Amino acid sequence: MEKKVLTEEELQTLKGYQQQENNLVFSFGQIEYQIIGLESQKDDLIEAKQKFEEERIKFAKVLTEKYGDGNINLETGEIISST
Repeated sequence: MEKKVLTEEELQTLKGYQQQENNLVFSFGQIEYQIIGLESQKDDLIEAKQKFEEERIKFAKVLTEKYGDGNINLETGEIISST
């Protein structure tokens, strides 16, 4: 049986393809790793937003009980009654 061997150019081309594939796999892995970190940050922000909303609603109730319904001018602190 005759031994067949690739040319040096063909061999280098195949090695180049293998290296490119390895680089792509590595890059995809890096991206997935970053996605996991970003998803974790997103979960933390969702939790922080929920706590923020709860605090804001509680404070709005305190102000409504104290001053009644109305709109607040954030520049002057004046409460404009809605009734």
